[in-house]
Amino acid sequence: MAGLSGWMVGLAVGLSVVMAVATLLAIPEMIVRLPADYFARRPVKDWPAKRPVVHLALVLVKNSLGGVLIVAGLAMLVLPGQGLLTLLVGIMLVDFPGKRRLECWLIRRRPVRRAADWIRARRGRAPLDLP
Repeated sequence: MAGLSGWMVGLAVGLSVVMAVATLLAIPEMIVRLPADYFARRPVKDWPAKRPVVHLALVLVKNSLGGVLIVAGLAMLVLPGQGLLTLLVGIMLVDFPGKRRLECWLIRRRPVRRAADWIRARRGRAPLDLP
């Protein structure tokens, strides 16, 4: 029994380290790639009606990835990593009612906004516009 619990602790520590490193690399890249007016505009997409199967597949993949990032972000609130930024990116990927309001509320938090704009400034990108 002790061997199994030791193995599980090792796996949890290993996954924590992998997620911390992955978010340190991926989350800043996603923040930099966001259009500066992402939060200030409402995007209109007309292609889903033309390709419903592709749209469904992309929605499933996007929502799955967003769910993983939300869980990872919640874990990183107490583990090493960028918890709030990871939560923000996860929420941006998942589709649910009230999503836009939650995104705007989260990006308006001073530490999140400061971190996002700092990351963008280091890569020569304009700060995010807010509504």
